[in-house]
Amino acid sequence: MGGGILILFSLLFFGTTVAKKDPVDTHLASSAEATPTFNIDNYIQAEKKKLSLSQLNYVNHLENSISRGDVKEQQVKVYNQLASFWDDSVHQHEIHNYYTSLSAKLVNSEKNLTFAAQLMLDGLRNEQDPVKRGWKGEQAIELFEKAIALNPDNDNLKVGLGSCYVFGKGMAGNPQETMKGIQQLLQVVRKDSMNMQAQLVLGIGGVISTQYDKAVDRLLTVLKYQPGNLEAISWLADAYAAKGDKANALKWYEISKRVVNNPVYSKEVDERIKMLK
Repeated sequence: MGGGILILFSLLFFGTTVAKKDPVDTHLASSAEATPTFNIDNYIQAEKKKLSLSQLNYVNHLENSISRGDVKEQQVKVYNQLASFWDDSVHQHEIHNYYTSLSAKLVNSEKNLTFAAQLMLDGLRNEQDPVKRGWKGEQAIELFEKAIALNPDNDNLKVGLGSCYVFGKGMAGNPQETMKGIQQLLQVVRKDSMNMQAQLVLGIGGVISTQYDKAVDRLLTVLKYQPGNLEAISWLADAYAAKGDKANALKWYEISKRVVNNPVYSKEVDERIKMLK
């Protein structure tokens, strides 16, 4: 397989669900093309049409309370109520995360901002739509930046911020955003080379930006200390495949199958192996 052909294969932070990436999304997006945008207000209005009458009345009541409220604490309460409704009643996690972020910005505490930022980051990691991915990345970046302003020495926040660039618009096809994330993460590992989360995302960023040798080095470092890290194993296999090292790609794809031990996962990996051969 040539270095310019890449089948991205990312495992989520929490669990073994596989998100399969189209190479076009990652590498071939043209900066000259008009970039569509995601409008959260339009999205909420569309989702409201799916509600029952009683649910719709409840949501409208809460929304009207926000427009009338001039006390921050009242607005925070309503945002939290809306977040809970969308999550608990209709399992609409994206809208829940949005209202949680609005509440966090008003409270403006490191704890609340970090929680909301991580929700957005986790959501964008499993987002297949590049337009939504870009929006979620922007939201998470803003939240992490606000948290960092409150605690500039928190390296975990900086890793989160760098991850937003890599997994957001970077993975959606913007190489400049990937490099922003890589530079943010490098600041962390230069101070603490044992920060394995930063090393992991740097490795993934290396695959996305086609710096395969650097990616392999980073991912092998992670696996030295975290031999069961599924993300590192999966991305390492992809890195070797992309740089044309079939032997090592096959080795790590087979390792990933043994670690995950899931028939659906194994079938997807076998398809990648067929392409290598």
